[in-house]
Amino acid sequence: MAQKCVHKGCGKVYTDPDETCVYHPGPPVFHEGQKGWKCCKPRVLTFDEFLEIPPCTEGKHSTTDLPPEIEKKAPESNDANSSLATKLAEAVSAIPNRAPLTPQPAPTAPPPPPESEDDDPSLEIPDGKVCRRKGCNVAYKKSQGRSDDEKCVHHPGAPIFHEGSKGYSCCKRRVLEFDQFMKIEGCKTSPRHLFIGSGQQKKSGAANSSVTANGEELLETVRHDFYQTPSTVIASFFLKKIDKDKATVEFESQALVLDLPTTDAQPKRYKTSVPLFGRIDPEKSTYKVLGTKLEVSLYKADGASWPVLRSDERLTGEILQVGRAGRV
Repeated sequence: MAQKCVHKGCGKVYTDPDETCVYHPGPPVFHEGQKGWKCCKPRVLTFDEFLEIPPCTEGKHSTTDLPPEIEKKAPESNDANSSLATKLAEAVSAIPNRAPLTPQPAPTAPPPPPESEDDDPSLEIPDGKVCRRKGCNVAYKKSQGRSDDEKCVHHPGAPIFHEGSKGYSCCKRRVLEFDQFMKIEGCKTSPRHLFIGSGQQKKSGAANSSVTANGEELLETVRHDFYQTPSTVIASFFLKKIDKDKATVEFESQALVLDLPTTDAQPKRYKTSVPLFGRIDPEKSTYKVLGTKLEVSLYKADGASWPVLRSDERLTGEILQVGRAGRV
């Protein structure tokens, strides 16, 4: 029997309980205009961008309110909490004093491109594609095709988050929990769903890619992020459906050479050489391909802190590593 997964970021209707589920195990975080998930680092400014943040965890589908990892997690003892607090206090005390950074103004979100009200009939709609209108959440089923009696119930307004309450500008209902907000019934009915629109949003990203003669899309950039320990830099390059058998990752003393093809119907490929901020030990560095990203562990050659991942990135002045590298 078909069931709907309740994991945040998934919401897929499934019949195979062993099917891989990609989702966010943490709650949403909204702070000073920024939006993201507690379980991963990406932060965006608009709600539409927030809904597009790729899930960060793989597991199994669930029909309960909490993912299995959280449901099975035993409460930590007071001794464990006390020990963790002691370690954090020692780490913070080891940070050298420095002058406070000058606060930077928050970036202004660019206006969203105008949305089409109809799907372009010349474009193919992928099976399982979810309606783009807010609050609808209906998925396209290729086997059923389109119908003139679809009735898309959605919210034409923008989401509003104010002093803990959540709702839409187009209607008056307000709730406190994010899960309740995602279930607020639409207040406007359109005759048909909007799965892909005119395709203009997709074409607008063509400046960052090109297409080869065999139909493969070459990507110039992908989103990346990193964190570090005293000995290792852990970096993520976000690209879905990387072909594990064909992907190659080469570690050089101060560069990372990537060739990442995907298994999409229209295959993509991200091929580049990443200049690294510091020197690494190629023999001790490793990588693994996950469902939504490539994760590499770069073993530092000298144990120094990296303020940025790439040597061609602008330095921000932030200290990203707690404690002093190389000290025991």
